[in-house]
Amino acid sequence: MSSVDVQDAVGICFLYVFPSILFLLSPYLYFSGAILGRTETQECVHYNYNPNPAAIQENRGNRSGIEMCAGEKDKRRHCFATWRNVSGIVDIVKQGCWLDDTNCYDSTECVEKKESPDVFFCCCEGNMCNDKIVYTPDNTQAVQSKFWPPVFTTLMYSLVPIIGITAIILFSFWMYRHHKLAYPLVLVPTQDPGPMPPSPILGQKPLQLIEIKARGRFGCVWKAQLLNDYVAVKIFPIQDKQSWQNEYEIYNLSGMRHENLLHFLGAEKRGNNMDIELWLITAYHEKGSLTDYLKANVLSWSELCHIAQTMARGLAYLHEDIPGLKDGHKPAIAHRDIKSKNILLKSNLTACIADFGLAQRFEAGKSAGDTHGQVGTRRYMAPEVLEGAINFQRDSFLRIDMYALGLVLWELAARCKAADGPVDEYMLPFEEEIGQHPSLEDMQDVVVHKKLRPMLRECWQKHTGLTMLCETIEECWDHEAEARLSAGCVEERMVQMQRLNNVTAPEEIVTVVTMVTNVDYPPKESSL
Repeated sequence: MSSVDVQDAVGICFLYVFPSILFLLSPYLYFSGAILGRTETQECVHYNYNPNPAAIQENRGNRSGIEMCAGEKDKRRHCFATWRNVSGIVDIVKQGCWLDDTNCYDSTECVEKKESPDVFFCCCEGNMCNDKIVYTPDNTQAVQSKFWPPVFTTLMYSLVPIIGITAIILFSFWMYRHHKLAYPLVLVPTQDPGPMPPSPILGQKPLQLIEIKARGRFGCVWKAQLLNDYVAVKIFPIQDKQSWQNEYEIYNLSGMRHENLLHFLGAEKRGNNMDIELWLITAYHEKGSLTDYLKANVLSWSELCHIAQTMARGLAYLHEDIPGLKDGHKPAIAHRDIKSKNILLKSNLTACIADFGLAQRFEAGKSAGDTHGQVGTRRYMAPEVLEGAINFQRDSFLRIDMYALGLVLWELAARCKAADGPVDEYMLPFEEEIGQHPSLEDMQDVVVHKKLRPMLRECWQKHTGLTMLCETIEECWDHEAEARLSAGCVEERMVQMQRLNNVTAPEEIVTVVTMVTNVDYPPKESSL
């Protein structure tokens, strides 16, 4: 039976079997609940007849009172009474607690129905139920048959559900066969991806997973050990094969070795059949993502410039079409999910771009393929993506990346201590406006209809470098896609900002503000 057969059968079970089973079991559950909910016998009337005169003198004669019943927790407890009936006069012999006895089950009165030539006996369940005894002689089998023995009752409530469940399973199997013939199955692409291409760097070296560092859209990322080095292992379930396949193909394109792109080491397939996992092995960076770093740290001006410059450099390289490389032609690539979570930091705070599961390459003479426009993280979606009004051309996708880059630059500015003012706690873009879990409708309302953007603090305008950065941010997230800067232009501006920082001491910031008009900005250009 294929995986789809199994899924279909499970669906039929949920549709037909389980509700029917619950319906059949309801009397049984009710009966069981009634038993579990019964009143336990904790105390009984106690009486012990002792006709010995000597015992009476020693205060060991007839005793009456209340007896507390003790016993094992999983055993039932009862009360009992024994008596003689002499010429119609009832003479009590003993009363007290009685151990677990099926003859006493569910009897709330102490009733004796059998004739006895000597001593009568009755037992019951419930506190003090033996205080009153009843004798009802029964000579007819017809009346007695109304009271089923407890064993028969138990068997009845056990067998009826079993027989019913068996019938339902047979009926469900027939329904499943009928359903299978009536509706042809649609296969889902969860099959074995086939033999993996060789990973020469990994070879037969042992790879040991250590701990989960992050969970993402399509899988989780592990810190792992490869010989004496730490590596990152991104694990995809077989259901997300398409994302794994796309990321693997992007990493294997010509020219994808770059300081500001995450270094790819290899790919592996682990497991068999439906337990297959698809692995991507990359370099490991202890500082983690830019999101994680900004949550725990504030930035100096020089640190901000370095991160922003290397991040823009990586994106500019990714966007560039480069022919004539040693290993071939590198096509232009749109990332399509730029966000601070997908920017990793090396030990010296150099940024590198990661997660190419949604990336789209653009090769001359080839179509973009089966491309969906509204992908990525909602918070970072450009207005045209939120509106569903994308022009499916290369430059349109590159401009979408630039909008998201502007939001990441804002995150850097919000955690920089260079300005003369307090540094706020880390917040995601638009978190102040619409919280941590915005819906698509929330983003459309804020970004498209109201045309809002994250707030640029007034104190940032008093710092020369941050003033330049704010202008760059605004030109990246412009509502009109054609007006946005290119990644190369942003990189050039970051270089100029860093140079300005190198020649300007902190105490000279006030005088430099008056000279800012003499700074030659790189020309504003589009992403074309």
